[in-house]
Amino acid sequence: MGTFVGIMGASLILALFLLNQFNVIKNDNVWYDAGNVLGSGILIWYAFLLGSLPFIILNAVWFLVSFADTVKDIRT
Repeated sequence: MGTFVGIMGASLILALFLLNQFNVIKNDNVWYDAGNVLGSGILIWYAFLLGSLPFIILNAVWFLVSFADTVKDIRT
């Protein structure tokens, strides 16, 4: 179960990254930022399952920045 959770979060973030790199979706798109919120949130859960504090910190920062961008995208 835990590995599946990690794969889902990482796959979402990597898919969004690739879509951005190939100019399919822009990084100022609300769906790009919201997807990163969801993906990093899933990876925070996975990091808790692993008991990995560095991985929790990394994804918490990713989550907070993506969340702030999502709010900014919605307001504009």
